[in-house]
Amino acid sequence: MKKFFQEFKEFAMKGNVLDMAVGVVVGGAFKEIVTALVNNIINPLIGALTGQGNLSDLKYVISKAVIENGVEVIPENAVTYGVFLQSIIDFLIIAFSIFVALKVMMNAEKKLAELLTKKKEEEAAEEVAETVAEETEIAVLKEIRDMLKENKKSE
Repeated sequence: MKKFFQEFKEFAMKGNVLDMAVGVVVGGAFKEIVTALVNNIINPLIGALTGQGNLSDLKYVISKAVIENGVEVIPENAVTYGVFLQSIIDFLIIAFSIFVALKVMMNAEKKLAELLTKKKEEEAAEEVAETVAEETEIAVLKEIRDMLKENKKSE
């Protein structure tokens, strides 16, 4: 049992879990912003365009409420499809936002990888150039040595 809790502790303290936790918190806050946008701006505009009031108020009444002596005895039974449409709009906005964010991150990651590859290629080219320069220098020095040996022999 002790090993189980040790493994759990190691898992929970990894960076990925902490990143995920931050993502969940930020995602929850972002959902609230999107919901406010849909409820307070988009729904009233759609309602004004359709002449139906607020989008979330759209519903199909299956049975009306039964009221006796001013008291509601049986509540209205209705399919509130406006709330469902509102949830779809929320989802589409959030999904689109995530898509855009991921696209930007993937492009940045791709460009970073290209830069790193280019840098590695440049470093490899520099090493080859240094090696060729050293080999050329050694060859020239050997040539000079051989010429000096020949000059000593001819004297």
